[in-house]
Amino acid sequence: MTRGDDCGYGGPMPRKPPPGFPTEQQIIDFVQSSDKPAGKREIARAFGLKGQEKIQLKAMLKRMADKGMIDKSAGQAIHKADGLPRVTLLRIVRVDDDGDVWAEPERWDSDAPAPKLRVKERGRRHPLGVGDRVLARTEEAGRGWIAHPMKKIAPAQDQLMGVIHEEGGKLWLKGLEKSNRRDFFVSDANRARPGDLVMAEKSGRPPRVSVRVTDILGDPFEPRSFSLIAIHKHEIPVEFSDEALAEAGRMAEFGLGEREDLTHLPIVAIDPADARDHDDAFWAEPDGDGGWRVIVAIADVSYYVRPGSALDKEARRRGNSVYFPDRVVPMLPEQLSADICSLKAGEDRAALACHMTIDKKGQVKSWRFARVKLRIAANIAYENAQAAIEGRDGVEPALVDAVLRPLWDCWEALAGARDKRAPLDLDLPERRIELDETGRILSVAPRDRLDAHRLVEEYMIAANVAAAKALEAKAASVMYRVHEPPSREKLVALKEYLESLDVPLALGQVITPNTFNRILERIGDSDFRPQVMEQILRTQTQAYYTPRNAGHFGLALGSYAHFTSPIRRYSDLLVHRSLVGGYGLGPDVAETRLTGTEIERMEATGEAISKLERRAMEAERDTVDRYVAAYLAERVGEIMPARITGVQNFGFFATVEGLGGDGLVPARDLGREYYRYEERIHALIGEDTGTRFALGDRLDLRLVEANPVSGGLRFELPEGKGGGTSGARQGRRGKGDRPDRGRQKPRQKRGR
Repeated sequence: MTRGDDCGYGGPMPRKPPPGFPTEQQIIDFVQSSDKPAGKREIARAFGLKGQEKIQLKAMLKRMADKGMIDKSAGQAIHKADGLPRVTLLRIVRVDDDGDVWAEPERWDSDAPAPKLRVKERGRRHPLGVGDRVLARTEEAGRGWIAHPMKKIAPAQDQLMGVIHEEGGKLWLKGLEKSNRRDFFVSDANRARPGDLVMAEKSGRPPRVSVRVTDILGDPFEPRSFSLIAIHKHEIPVEFSDEALAEAGRMAEFGLGEREDLTHLPIVAIDPADARDHDDAFWAEPDGDGGWRVIVAIADVSYYVRPGSALDKEARRRGNSVYFPDRVVPMLPEQLSADICSLKAGEDRAALACHMTIDKKGQVKSWRFARVKLRIAANIAYENAQAAIEGRDGVEPALVDAVLRPLWDCWEALAGARDKRAPLDLDLPERRIELDETGRILSVAPRDRLDAHRLVEEYMIAANVAAAKALEAKAASVMYRVHEPPSREKLVALKEYLESLDVPLALGQVITPNTFNRILERIGDSDFRPQVMEQILRTQTQAYYTPRNAGHFGLALGSYAHFTSPIRRYSDLLVHRSLVGGYGLGPDVAETRLTGTEIERMEATGEAISKLERRAMEAERDTVDRYVAAYLAERVGEIMPARITGVQNFGFFATVEGLGGDGLVPARDLGREYYRYEERIHALIGEDTGTRFALGDRLDLRLVEANPVSGGLRFELPEGKGGGTSGARQGRRGKGDRPDRGRQKPRQKRGR
């Protein structure tokens, strides 16, 4: 029985390849006729190649890939370029009225449109539906493709990550999701043992759902596993294709070409102390009229990552780099991201420079873009730049006078213009995880917010605006960064919340960012300022990428595009390519500008990279939560200061002051009194005493659980279950606080 028959489909056997060293066409014929994925090893075996001939084959396959004749899929299987692998993963996209089923490849890296395949089901007991995923054998038929399903693959939502444990002589999987703590019986452990972190897929139907282990990931309690958990959970690509790595090596050997020479200027890069990739650098000098000449120089990634190349496909598939406390999953191979493209001190580098003139009021009066060659005078950490400008050691004195002071003087003018523009001013703290060389957690603390950070941000914003307006002037394609105003529904919810704090919000006015700034000015340094800032943040919409301009509400800008981080964001790379084409910026304009295909796909690309950005943010946040839980695991049982960050009918969530990480206090643990949930004011209110647990309240809580694997925390009141309410507010019964005796007591839930 052939492997194909065993997998549930038949088909003709591939014709026997001719002996001797194959031609290019013979290789293509073989991989197209093979009933299983065919890579270099299978080709060598089929043609009887040995020793030196295998080396020749490797070189031949590389030439064929460079010529666009072949491509590789996951697992190094070779297939005809712009064609399909012989065996691949498909997603069902349409079922016609006559029963015909159509599918598309789940992954498609070619610039050509993804093919649609007609699926031959051959009497399946359970017909396929839209959204189903199948592993299928593909064959070209005339001008189209046919797919023969081999097996149905579990949908992404049926994939679980968890830890194996043994109970009652059986193996069980404990899921990692905070919202799903149930255990699943393990029907197939696949060599996994108790304590292993694994990936598994569900099988069966409720209530008899079991899981089969598909991948063993390692020890879940090792700190370096926390980011690995997020990488697997969110399906973040880690490995680069051989083609992309080889291409990075070739591009690293490129000369810089003919460029505007800025190597004589003392341009500096200001970054985090542990930064490995340096996208941006800055220079300023007085112009003699009270203003400044400014250069914001950005790594010229578009020179090395060209449209349609293997590097471009990998970058688009990732969308952005993902930053964890212990590692970075880069958008580009490290040979480019951390070396050739990175603006390192003392090295000649290719950059795309934004030359600006800024007047004494901080207004950008003119700009031009150029491809340049520069040599960074110094890579300066934020803390060192701040220390130097304050008169402390940190930077070479000559650079302080020549570069940093002009940059600071110009920034003060830019900051004044920003204040007049009145963008949204939410300075929320960011957590910083400090690790030692072994990955052990040394500390978790809010990250310092320095003027040096604000300076870099303001120059970046100015350059981003200039890039958007420069492209608009040429009627060129722009990948805008759009942030729309809050929805009416969210504004109404915010108004109701603020009224509970006696803070007015009139909805009849035009809502601008300064509307929210004035609210924060009104409440000053009140105890509830942090929760008001969080509520204002929750009122905002999610920023996204699109070729259709709708302005940036939060920054109070009419046109805004990301230009300053092409090493780590695909959106910026597209803006660079558009500038190159729109303004004819050499060298290699034709090979590095935005292509017609890219322009046609801008809207779809914007949607895709917006989703990838959200994926990265979720993965980063999940990982920080796990590190915080691991850091607090040694303090279980301690009473610590906390603040309520969310209230639901089943309890409230709280975070440890200064550290973060959300933990639940279930309503059932608040004592015998019944607590009524008031959604309007985000509070649980005791019906007998009026005791209130409200969003933003500060109180002492005992930490009773810290799970590093899930990132979950659980708290209780210091007195324990059935105890008092010393940390709660004994509030007066005001408007909206009246007990509603007619309401049924809500069912208490156990999870978030």
